[in-house]
Amino acid sequence: MKKSRILPLVTLVSAVLGLTAAGVTPASAASDTPLRVMPLGDSITWGVGSSTGNGYRAPLWDGLASDGHPLDFVGTGRAGSMSDPDNEGHSGYRIDQIAALADASLTRYRPNVVTLHIGTNDLQGASEVNTAIARLKSLVNQITADVPDATVLVASLVVSTSSSEERFRGEYNQATRRIVSEAQAAGKHVAHVDMSSLTTADLADPLHPNDSGYQKMADAFHRGIRAADSAGWLKNPAPAPARVQSGIAGKCMDVKGAATADGTAVQTWSCGGGANQLWSAYTDGTLRSMGKCLDAAGWGTANGTKVQLWSCHGGANQVWQPYNGGYRNPASGRCLDVPGSSTADATQLHLWDCNGGSNQKWTTLTAG
Repeated sequence: MKKSRILPLVTLVSAVLGLTAAGVTPASAASDTPLRVMPLGDSITWGVGSSTGNGYRAPLWDGLASDGHPLDFVGTGRAGSMSDPDNEGHSGYRIDQIAALADASLTRYRPNVVTLHIGTNDLQGASEVNTAIARLKSLVNQITADVPDATVLVASLVVSTSSSEERFRGEYNQATRRIVSEAQAAGKHVAHVDMSSLTTADLADPLHPNDSGYQKMADAFHRGIRAADSAGWLKNPAPAPARVQSGIAGKCMDVKGAATADGTAVQTWSCGGGANQLWSAYTDGTLRSMGKCLDAAGWGTANGTKVQLWSCHGGANQVWQPYNGGYRNPASGRCLDVPGSSTADATQLHLWDCNGGSNQKWTTLTAG
């Protein structure tokens, strides 16, 4: 008889905190849940120190594949010899630098699992540990806002022989537990992964694991994913972002210049393959690209109100409902419109009375 997948939260937390390493057998994962995994972090995520460049990612892939999960690792980088080397690891990056790129990457790939190991470089410099902790908390909140249906596994920092890092690592690791507990209390699918099984014998250099160390990291993340799956946290990945094509032939909805600044124009442009033409429909009614939301400028509701990219904030001016083959902003009652049915590139979109014209037709995305 198949065991229930619903476990008390304390059981999930115990498993993920590493009690499985002390002899508690982890619950079996459901083998039919597709996983779109984003390994997120710095050079340890990238795989520095491993003989293959795969880091923990290859043994984690092997473990999840043996469980039977259909797999796709995602990210803007590719490193290592494994068949699916995609990841979001950035050598030398601090938490704030990862945060600066996370919105665009998360909304582009929409993972349902994020494995996060970050903070090593924050503790290497003169950074105060409290500042790093605050940045980590902000980053966790950012990730859960960008991919609210995802499971986020926050790892403690692995051991090092760097005196500057070791001075702060214990306090930082304790704080990761508090951050995870607060996120769980808010109903978020965030869990802590304990990396304390690594010792200095598992290091290739003062900061980076060797192959045995990366295997231990993979095992810890694997236990975390199994525990999350047993608790019913893992959901099928949301539909991948797609181009939104206009009813005007050959034109797509486009973020001007692939910029991410608030106020960047959303326009029509000849359809291409850039990330600035990839949009995701979210269950809160938002349409997102480059980590930000499609927005009626200044909360405007009048005909001619410009449409732009803006930080997502849950406002009514960022809600778009499928309507008559296009998108309608319910707060204004007006539709997403190509002014004057222009066929010129760089025509900024605006709000206009819904009329069913081809300049208000858009390929509809299915909400994830």
